[in-house]
Amino acid sequence: MSGQADRARLGRRGEIKARRFLWRRGLRTLAANWRHPSGGELDLVMRDGDVLVIVEVRTARKVFAGGPAQTVGPEKQRRLARLAQLYLARAPFTPRGVRFDVVGVVHRGLLRWEITWYRDAFQVGS
Repeated sequence: MSGQADRARLGRRGEIKARRFLWRRGLRTLAANWRHPSGGELDLVMRDGDVLVIVEVRTARKVFAGGPAQTVGPEKQRRLARLAQLYLARAPFTPRGVRFDVVGVVHRGLLRWEITWYRDAFQVGS
């Protein structure tokens, strides 16, 4: 298996782990890997009560400096905010607000996964 295919598989597994982790904490999945025709993807779109939660999942095999929240820079934040607006145009409910979370998933071998949830990881200005 190529390195790129291996990374994609690891990423998919990380997203599944993150979704289950958040579901056990009361969030409900509205969409996974939601894509807009204009380009871009939201890893997870979830509902936390009456708040729409956009979740960026970062999966790795080892802990990286600064943690996963640090890897979602200003440009990525703007792309996520744009995609959130596009999703809201078709949302199945009218949320009270939108929150951007980051979930870091580290695969430490075999059945060992470390999950860190950064609620409200960043704010996007208007």
